[in-house]
Amino acid sequence: MLRALYVDLDGTLLGPGASLLTGADGSFSLDGVRALQACARAGVEVVIYSGRRQSSVAEDARLMGQRSYIFELGAGLVLDGELEWLTGGCVPSVELGTIHQQIGASGAPQRLLEAFPGRLEYHVPWSGGREVSHLFRGQVASDAAAAVLADGFDWLRLVDNGVMAAHGGGAGFVDYGLSDDVERVHGYHLVPAAASKSRAVARHMQNRGYRREECIACGDSREDMDAAEVVGAFWMMCNGLTGDPTLSAEVTRAGARVTSEPFGAGVYEAVVTTLAEG
Repeated sequence: MLRALYVDLDGTLLGPGASLLTGADGSFSLDGVRALQACARAGVEVVIYSGRRQSSVAEDARLMGQRSYIFELGAGLVLDGELEWLTGGCVPSVELGTIHQQIGASGAPQRLLEAFPGRLEYHVPWSGGREVSHLFRGQVASDAAAAVLADGFDWLRLVDNGVMAAHGGGAGFVDYGLSDDVERVHGYHLVPAAASKSRAVARHMQNRGYRREECIACGDSREDMDAAEVVGAFWMMCNGLTGDPTLSAEVTRAGARVTSEPFGAGVYEAVVTTLAEG
């Protein structure tokens, strides 16, 4: 029995332009809606797990009629209206402010920007209004970023949340202040080390009493794929591999399944295939 679908938004359930009703070719598509409908008919709970800020994810969950969601890369879980922070000892306080403010006051964001000039910058305007993560764009090696944070900031980690859609002219980088040698622009979240999508998914499953084999997850990024550790099957959207071919080896190691269709059509494929196999 399939009881829960954990699904990413951008690059997964949502098509180009972050639209639920747009297919890979830019035309009108109901595939994402059909995926949600299939879940509703089968009694499967849909839980968004996204890097977006809480206000954005909450609105999307409301539009989809869902009672629970995971925001800012697993930093927070809202279960039937109740918020739980999954950020270890770093929580909002009157004295220290939001978690986002505490990370900023630590100096870690500035240290990263100085360490990777031309290869990392704030992802404006989407970096504003956040409660937890500092959101960047660029292209940096994960081990190099970890080495920077190891010097006094080991309570934080920089998470690669996947390749971002291009903005601007032919090369896609004219709106960015990044170096010309940046091949693919990724989105990065600086979050407390305790926060992760997989941990938030596991916490939701624990609260609901779901077993691993009763749950699947769909996503398009390396961070999404970490959920493979806690769910019965993880489905990688084929457009995720197109955007970042380096994920192929990790998909194999994680035992993830790859959809034949991109975006919402891929989520629909994952849901109906799982239901049929069940």
